Amino acid sequence: MTSAELSPDELLDLIQLTLVPGVGTRTIHLLLNHFTTAKNVLAAPLRDLQEIPHIGVKAATAIRQVELRLAAEQTIARCQSAGIMLVPFGSPAYPPMLAEIPDPPILLYCQGELLPQDQLSLAIVGSRSCTTYGMRQAEKLAAGLTHAGFTIVSGLARGIDAAAHRGALIAGGRTVAVSATGLSNIYPPEHRELAAEVSQNGSFLSEAALDQSPIPGIFPLRNRIISGLSLGVIIVEAARKSGAMHTVRHAQEQGREVFAVPGRLDSAASEGCHDLIRDGVALIRGVDDVLEALGPLIKPVAKTESKTVLTPRELLLNEQEQQVLNAVHNEPCPIDEVMRSCELESSRVLSTLTVLEMKRLVRRLPGGQIVRVTN
Repeated sequence: MTSAELSPDELLDLIQLTLVPGVGTRTIHLLLNHFTTAKNVLAAPLRDLQEIPHIGVKAATAIRQVELRLAAEQTIARCQSAGIMLVPFGSPAYPPMLAEIPDPPILLYCQGELLPQDQLSLAIVGSRSCTTYGMRQAEKLAAGLTHAGFTIVSGLARGIDAAAHRGALIAGGRTVAVSATGLSNIYPPEHRELAAEVSQNGSFLSEAALDQSPIPGIFPLRNRIISGLSLGVIIVEAARKSGAMHTVRHAQEQGREVFAVPGRLDSAASEGCHDLIRDGVALIRGVDDVLEALGPLIKPVAKTESKTVLTPRELLLNEQEQQVLNAVHNEPCPIDEVMRSCELESSRVLSTLTVLEMKRLVRRLPGGQIVRVTN
């Protein structure tokens, strides 16, 4: 599959392939790598299909089911009616970081928008049976990271996940909810309104077919997407057998950062977090610990150029703010020098420096000096 947008017929072929029962993501990737396109897979002789690992007679026969064509057509019609965007692997809208994981989803169902700024994402996950302390920490972290420029990713589950989404929304930021079930079968059902609010201020995603129900086994698969979308994963209150620990394992396999929030030493709800900290995962007390651990970020500017971003907050600046910030050095320099290097009126430079100072991106020093904040 190439990076070009699929034609309507190609998208229909791909949807049909993802609807084949018993054929999962990894097997579909193998099929596409071998046959190049979904159309070729669907038209392949049974004997050729069975040459692919994990494709037996039953799976090969299922791929050739004509009835699935009608189901794929109905899926497209329902998505158009519900405002659900279909994002195939390899398309320009597909999240770049997610495309890098070992088994990226073949197709994403998306309500809302996927924006370039969502590449600067952090996941916050934890127990469904959380304490008041855990919910408060999740909301506080989500709000603080939102102000720092991050998109918050979680799984729409009860407990910590819901608190993380709400923290981001209350702070006026973006959040991404990754559903294990289909977007037409929201789980848990009481989070229907939360899912709608997320889709209006970020995106509500799933790789599952629209009507997929909450059956065992789909939630660990969902967790790889949560970590795959994120620069790092923050665990807030997770017992040793919590599903959030699956997300940790996925994150570590994908090379993502993992952070853990400590709880009370005698709290069973935080045993998983404490085990992670004991084993070397970074303990975090707040947003500053996360930013310090992540270090400088690289934001691509053009194909032949890249720009070091010292703090995620810089990614939300407008053009004028960015111009003035670029004139401020990591070592103290006179404000007059900043004014001379900017092609702006002096009053605009001064007012913009005040805004940058409020955003904690620069700091004024005695003697008319100013310095860029690097953490």
